[in-house]
Amino acid sequence: MKAVLQRVTHASVEVDEQVVGRIQCGLLVLLGVAKGDDESDVRYLVDKIRGLRIFADDQGKMNRSLTDVGGAVLLVSQFTLVGRTSNGRRPSFDEAAPPDLAKRLYERVATDLRQDGTLVETGVFAAHMQVSLTNDGPVTFVVDSGERC
Repeated sequence: MKAVLQRVTHASVEVDEQVVGRIQCGLLVLLGVAKGDDESDVRYLVDKIRGLRIFADDQGKMNRSLTDVGGAVLLVSQFTLVGRTSNGRRPSFDEAAPPDLAKRLYERVATDLRQDGTLVETGVFAAHMQVSLTNDGPVTFVVDSGERC
């Protein structure tokens, strides 16, 4: 499971010119699910989203987590994150999870984040979406559950 976490002052996602999700301070999380991902990848990623200290403290240091600042999450599925571009000019999506598994794990990430009281807005799985954001910093991190120790 691969995620791009962007610290934002606000973000929104539209489908068919209708806003389906919107947050203020927090994280825009673009999520790609790969073949072989499972519940352990969900737990790892949810822990990182909640606990990664990427928000500024009173001294301006990245010392606070999403939980510490009471931030929200805008979670958007993005299978292209697991695409490979190493061969040729056309990306390969052979590593992407089948849609039914990807949707189940994507929804599980949202559910698990909400269980801790985090406000979570989402895009629409497998829809064509327009995502708008103001990246705060800019601060962007890539988290890959396949790289955990």
